[in-house]
Amino acid sequence: MGLSFSKVFMQLFGKKEMRILMVGLDAAGKTTILYKLKLGFNVETVEYKNISFTVWDVGGQDKIRPLWRHYFQNTQGIIFVVDSNDRERIVEAREELQRMLNEDELKDALLLVFANKQVRQPHVKLC
Repeated sequence: MGLSFSKVFMQLFGKKEMRILMVGLDAAGKTTILYKLKLGFNVETVEYKNISFTVWDVGGQDKIRPLWRHYFQNTQGIIFVVDSNDRERIVEAREELQRMLNEDELKDALLLVFANKQVRQPHVKLC
């Protein structure tokens, strides 16, 4: 009985922890997004409600991408950042994302594709 009450209490009021892997091609804006959440290093813990997110911002240069797989273990969520203005590299970004999604260690991870660097069109005046 005590264990059941303890579980219910923790689900309602306790903190949860999640490990998030933020990846994307170089210069997509991963670090900027992370720093908007919290200033600091490339591994950050972000508190939101009763969840503690540990976010790993991993470099996106082509020589570093093979190292991404070393961060896959125990990753529960992925934020894949895409520079939405860089049309020349959108196929490259798609291929990298597809490669990651084929990894067994990420089969249960949640995925957010973040389209960064969107240019807003100026408002059009109607007569």
